[in-house]
Amino acid sequence: MITEFFMPMKKVPTTTHQQKQVTVQNGKPIFYEPEELKAARAKLMAHLGQHVPKKKYMSSIRLMVKWCFPITGKHTDGEYKYTKPDTDNLQKLLKDCMTTCGYWKDDALVVSEIVEKFWANVPGIYIRIEEIG
Repeated sequence: MITEFFMPMKKVPTTTHQQKQVTVQNGKPIFYEPEELKAARAKLMAHLGQHVPKKKYMSSIRLMVKWCFPITGKHTDGEYKYTKPDTDNLQKLLKDCMTTCGYWKDDALVVSEIVEKFWANVPGIYIRIEEIG
């Protein structure tokens, strides 16, 4: 099974999963999401919800993600983006959202990941999921 799609977005979410906050109440830590992280999660969920496969992935998969950011400065379409945010930080929130949407049983099924960042004329996120093995 293969799932492949592109989610065009004027502003690609750059808020990362690491931006969760902690506060202490009655001596116990309480974790919460700041508004910016909640907004990024909601945006990803809304876009991802339109592409959920009919059947959840239940075995090993390869996940390919191409993050396409709006061009700034002297960059050109298709040029690799070598500035922040880091790909591993971007992926965590994306995979959490994909798990919540029901793309797969668990994101532990992702045994191979190809993640790239580009400057692009058409910003957004390209995703390809394929069963392997």
